[in-house]
Amino acid sequence: MIDLTIMEDRLVRAAKRTKERGIIIPTFAQMKNPDLIPAEIKTQLKSKGLWDIDPLNLFRISWKNEPVASGGGFSDVNYIELPSSLTGTKARIIALVGKWFPTGAHKVGAAFGCLVPRLVTGQFDPTTQKAVWPSTGNYCRGGAYDSSLLACESIAILPEGMSQERFDWLATVAGETIKTPGSESNVKEIFDKCWELRNSGEDLMIFNQFDEFGNYLWHYEITGRAMVEVLEKVMGKNDQFRGLTSATGSAGTIASGDYLKQIFPSSKIVASEALQCPTLLLNGFGEHRIEGIGDKHVPWVHNSKNTDMVVAIDDNAVVNLSRLFNEPEGHKYLLKQGVPAETVNNLDLMGFSGISNVLTAIKFAKYYEMTENDVVITMLTDSMELYQSRLKEMHEEFGEYDEVTAAADFARYLMGQNTSDMLELRYPDRKRVHNLKYYTWVEQQGKTYEEIQAQWYQPDYWTNIQGQVEEIDELIVAFNERVAKL
Repeated sequence: MIDLTIMEDRLVRAAKRTKERGIIIPTFAQMKNPDLIPAEIKTQLKSKGLWDIDPLNLFRISWKNEPVASGGGFSDVNYIELPSSLTGTKARIIALVGKWFPTGAHKVGAAFGCLVPRLVTGQFDPTTQKAVWPSTGNYCRGGAYDSSLLACESIAILPEGMSQERFDWLATVAGETIKTPGSESNVKEIFDKCWELRNSGEDLMIFNQFDEFGNYLWHYEITGRAMVEVLEKVMGKNDQFRGLTSATGSAGTIASGDYLKQIFPSSKIVASEALQCPTLLLNGFGEHRIEGIGDKHVPWVHNSKNTDMVVAIDDNAVVNLSRLFNEPEGHKYLLKQGVPAETVNNLDLMGFSGISNVLTAIKFAKYYEMTENDVVITMLTDSMELYQSRLKEMHEEFGEYDEVTAAADFARYLMGQNTSDMLELRYPDRKRVHNLKYYTWVEQQGKTYEEIQAQWYQPDYWTNIQGQVEEIDELIVAFNERVAKL
């Protein structure tokens, strides 16, 4: 359960700071349904850029932003459908688009889900404490951004090997940025830095996305509901929803699968990871280049008992397809192969993890021999806007991208995707994945034996967390009312 204990003395100070900065905090209900946002706030947003450091942009933490960089309102959930000419499978593959969140990635929502319950209960005091955001990329960006909007000091932690765009932007937003050794797979080094900060004596609160149930809850409630809305819109009477594909990452986004299964009980949750670091598939380890998905451990907030399949994606496929999808010669070749121009022009909506999620959907569809009446959903957590330096690096290393290379990448990594490196999870397989949590969380990070057992054996462990949304919204409303009375 998310601790919602009220700390009155800190709550008074938090409300006073919020009043001074003119901040209004949106509810989960408003994030799901922007029709509930007051008209005066929507009017004020017409003069705001999507990435502006302005408290009003808290109301843009939603899948329903109008897809424009500035002054947009709200519409339906942003998504694209990928045609068979691109995917090589008859199945309908739908992908939610994360680019149109502030910061260009959906992690601002996960960070909101972690920070706001602590703020509106008084557990986090923005007048004395700093918010620490450990991450392999977008989560610390979202945390630093949310902290700025909510008048909180922030510290961002991420591996030194992440894309330069992340560091350049964080330098303008976060109070401090700490680079840890390694790259995407070096999560333990991030945890070690957190322990160092805890022991420093500085007044900090660490919002670790890998064990914060606010991350799980935001995606269960907001992303899960957004996916259902899209499915209700696109599915015909003969269509069947087959499942969700998602990198495990911090196990926030994949929590939307728990929501989907409650609506579509026969659907599956497919977790993916890098083939170069097959932790769930083979208890493996290694380095890889699919930025934003983390590895070498199982997140505390991953409901592994509800996961049906694991798929490993070759990071060579991801980095090479990023060129096919974004280089002029790649676009020309795709058009020759019959991929619609509208799709080609939108391929930059896929960042590295988005490409990986789509490849997982393709392998999932091929494994189950899906037809044109089968629907798979996934998400593009960010866009290539955050990876332009990687394209430049590949250009410098490998030279110009030409038609021959485009043809090879298209044939090998799209049309040639097969069903290797996949595992349907039986009960013992799911328990094996769950048991991997012990070594990170109980032995290293201070979780209890009793709780890791409860996650597996207690029937209402996950549903109790899912049921906290209404209480959190009530606390947000009460906090806003307290601020208004000051």
